[in-house]
Amino acid sequence: MTENTPKLVFVSGASRGIGKGIADWFIDRGYLVAYGYLKNNNFDQETNDNQNFFSVKVDVTKRDSIKSAIEETQKFFEKKIDILVNNAAIAQEKPFSTISDEDWDLMMKTNLKGPFIFCQEVLPQMVETKWGRIVNISSIGGQWGGINQVHYAASKAGLINLTMSIAKNYSSFGITCNAVSPGLVKTDMALREINSEEGKKKIANIPLGRIANISELTSVVGYLASNDASYITGQTINVNGGMYFG
Repeated sequence: MTENTPKLVFVSGASRGIGKGIADWFIDRGYLVAYGYLKNNNFDQETNDNQNFFSVKVDVTKRDSIKSAIEETQKFFEKKIDILVNNAAIAQEKPFSTISDEDWDLMMKTNLKGPFIFCQEVLPQMVETKWGRIVNISSIGGQWGGINQVHYAASKAGLINLTMSIAKNYSSFGITCNAVSPGLVKTDMALREINSEEGKKKIANIPLGRIANISELTSVVGYLASNDASYITGQTINVNGGMYFG
C-alpha cells in the first residue's frame, strides 16, 4: 500500500461529537470515510455530497449489525477497511450501589464488546494486506477510575487492555493498535458533567486551565492512523490537559 492510495476509514459513533470530528478530519484530508451511526443520520449536505462519504447504520452491541455495516461499507467503496476507529460509546452517571445488571451489561456491550467485535471482524483482512490501523477511543475514567461512573470507567479500562492485547498479537503483520484517552472535551455527551459542581472542580484542577476542543483530539487520532506513527503500537495517548500522568 502506497501513500497515494486513498485509505478507507470506518469511524463508529460518527454522527456527532468526537466521532464526527474524527470522521470529518479524515474526509477533509481525502480519505474514504464511513460514518457509522445508530440513531442520528442528520449529516449536513456538504458532507453528503462528498464522494468520499458513506453513512451506515450500525448497532455496535450486535455482531450481525457490525458485519453488515462492514460489508455495506466495503461494497460501496469497493475496497477493504484500512483504518478502524472505535469511538461509539455510552456514559451514565449513577452511584455504584444503584447500577443494575442491565446498566452494567449495556455499558460493557457498547463500550467494550463493540470494539472487540469490530476488531475481530476487520483484523483478518488487515492481516491479509499486511497493513492496518486501529485507534480505540478510551477515557481518562478508564485510567483513574470513576466515582459515579464505575461501569463506564471499567469498560474504558478494558478497552485500554484490549488495545494492548491486539497490539501484542497483530503488530508483526504491519498492524498497529493504539488508544486515545481524552479528559474533558467540549461535546454534548460531556455537557452534563462539565456543568455539574464536580465537573467545575475538575476543570479548575486541570493544569492547562480549560477543557479540550474536539480538534485537539482528532489530530492525535489522525497521526496514529498515519504511516508516520508506524512504530507506535499498544500505547495509550493522553489528551487531558495534564489531568492525569499515566
